[in-house]
Amino acid sequence: MRYERPQSIEDAVGLLDGSDGTVAILAGGSDLLVRMKGGFVEPDLIVDIKAIGGLDEIRETAEGFSIGAAVPCAAMGENAALTKAWPGVVEAARLIGSKQVQGRCTIAGNLCNASPAADSVPALVAADARASIVGPGGRRTVAVEAVPTGPGKTSLAKGEIVEAILLGKRPPRSGDAYLRFIPRTEMDIAVVSAGVSLTLDEDGTVTSARVALGAVAPTVLLVEEAADALIGTKADADTLEALAGACSAACRSIDDKRGTVEFRTKVAGVLARRAAATAYARAGGK
Repeated sequence: MRYERPQSIEDAVGLLDGSDGTVAILAGGSDLLVRMKGGFVEPDLIVDIKAIGGLDEIRETAEGFSIGAAVPCAAMGENAALTKAWPGVVEAARLIGSKQVQGRCTIAGNLCNASPAADSVPALVAADARASIVGPGGRRTVAVEAVPTGPGKTSLAKGEIVEAILLGKRPPRSGDAYLRFIPRTEMDIAVVSAGVSLTLDEDGTVTSARVALGAVAPTVLLVEEAADALIGTKADADTLEALAGACSAACRSIDDKRGTVEFRTKVAGVLARRAAATAYARAGGK
């Protein structure tokens, strides 16, 4: 096994592109190291990106926020501006693992691990987040939902790496929220999860919305029908019930030891309804 610690993103891309064996990127390592210890993966090359300048920084710009691929989730919760602008994204990131894991895990790693039950991804999809990707052909930016293509699989080409997660600047009267169901009180994998982001006008009417579900399909679902149910309303009881129905209808769940299709389908609607109500209140709705 070969371990490399490049000092620039260009060097990291060169290492990834030039390797013919199994390659793994080490950001926080909270997934990779566990899989290596369990014998599920044996990389020929490990590329540690933590020494690359800027990848451990959260930057606020005129366009919004850039969260480097090596920023630990604990640091996101300590950033007051990010937490104020995107509380749902931050609360989702802060649900990954234990406090110890929080000091290492990253949302870029959570995204590229491509688990349908990843906590941060539904919140990022609801937030219309983008992934900044660097590769042999240069930089490109794609919607976060375009990165995972199935359990454990991504759309990244050989030599490509997610450099940062980008969140847009929020319009006034905006809010977001994330909720999940787990069998235990903490440190468990989501059986179902939901993220909602919306914006209101001065009258309290929803003018735009995005609703995303996790753990109910091979990848996170962006439920446009649920968002359509919200837009043009003040998120009253009938609206939230219609949103819940749209979310349940969108589910493509499976039966496994953690939950049945029937259970996941029902709870997806319940969580989406609750998350929408919280997002609406955070946006200043009454």
